[in-house]
Amino acid sequence: MSIAPRKTPIRQSLHRHNHVMGAERDPVLYLALASFMVAMAGMNKIGAAVAVLLYISGMFVLRRLAKADPMMCRVWWRHSLQQLYYPAKSSIWSLGSQDWRKS
Repeated sequence: MSIAPRKTPIRQSLHRHNHVMGAERDPVLYLALASFMVAMAGMNKIGAAVAVLLYISGMFVLRRLAKADPMMCRVWWRHSLQQLYYPAKSSIWSLGSQDWRKS
């Protein structure tokens, strides 16, 4: 009786990234909202043309970002939340945190 490792299939739908039209979902929705606002602010053919141009060029950039890294915007957002400098400090439970002058 041999004990072989069990093979469990990993379904692609369980770890697929949340993309819309080849780019990340949130930036695509923000881009669509921005281009819609540009079109509605102009209310003429030039405003509509600028909105379409903005949407097409923005989708081109967002698709390139998604090809480079499927979670680029989330990584950038976490990076932007990091502080520039974290000062060194020990916890109150470490051995070196007792007051050395009292001993």
